[in-house]
Amino acid sequence: MAIDSKDNSALDRRDDRKAAGEDQNGKAQEPWSVEQVVEGIPGGPPQTDSSSPVPFFHMLERLKTTKREGWRRFGIAHGESISDHMYRMAMITMFAPPALAAKINVPHCTKMALVHDMAEALVGDITPVDGIPKPEKNRRESTTMDYFTNSLLGRVNGGMTGKQIRDVWQEYEDNETMNAKFVHDVDKIELILQMVEYERVHETKLDLGEFTWVATRIELAEVKAWSDDLMEEREVFWGDKKHTRFDTEEALKAATAKEVDTEKLVKEHVGYYGDGKSTFQ
Repeated sequence: MAIDSKDNSALDRRDDRKAAGEDQNGKAQEPWSVEQVVEGIPGGPPQTDSSSPVPFFHMLERLKTTKREGWRRFGIAHGESISDHMYRMAMITMFAPPALAAKINVPHCTKMALVHDMAEALVGDITPVDGIPKPEKNRRESTTMDYFTNSLLGRVNGGMTGKQIRDVWQEYEDNETMNAKFVHDVDKIELILQMVEYERVHETKLDLGEFTWVATRIELAEVKAWSDDLMEEREVFWGDKKHTRFDTEEALKAATAKEVDTEKLVKEHVGYYGDGKSTFQ
């Protein structure tokens, strides 16, 4: 995983234009739409209203090739894809401890983990620092899921499979059921795992401590226990070397004392990672 700050800066400038609704020449763009995106797919837009799921199967390939954007800001040029992220999440759901597993539907949670970021096949991985308001992000993702389930899957198996996928996705978005809360927590623990792993690969030359703040947004005690284990593992890895952390009240106060804009950090991330049960809300 090479670090290329020059390439990263160019990509960041592109994202600034994208967030502002401008093209590479600074001219105003049309509002984002599914139609715009699918027109640019190599080979042309997928066939719609087909009784075969094959056009949708091709669409899923985009999840394998679209990278998770948050890491790129730190120069990780060849990071994980969206499907990489969702696959490990799906596996993690199967490890719900017995006390928690009794309160949830584990196979349903596994399915939810596999579809929760499906809209990013067309929308891309929008992060808290991209400057795109949460309502606009929601509009793009909801519109994309409607396109998948109605235009690509509306005639497949009588439309039932598409409807089931859409319903599971919406349950995750609403985040009101215990199943959804568990999968949201799994989403966070998977991010923290990847954070620690990238730091290891770069042998303490890359500090991704900004992401430790996500640990404070984990709600369920069982998942929090996994997070605590990870944070302890990370501290052992860094040892006495200087590094950043925001995963405890003490760490947040220390960062504030060093003039780190922790208020901005919270505002940027809370809309995406939820309020959780932070000890310093």
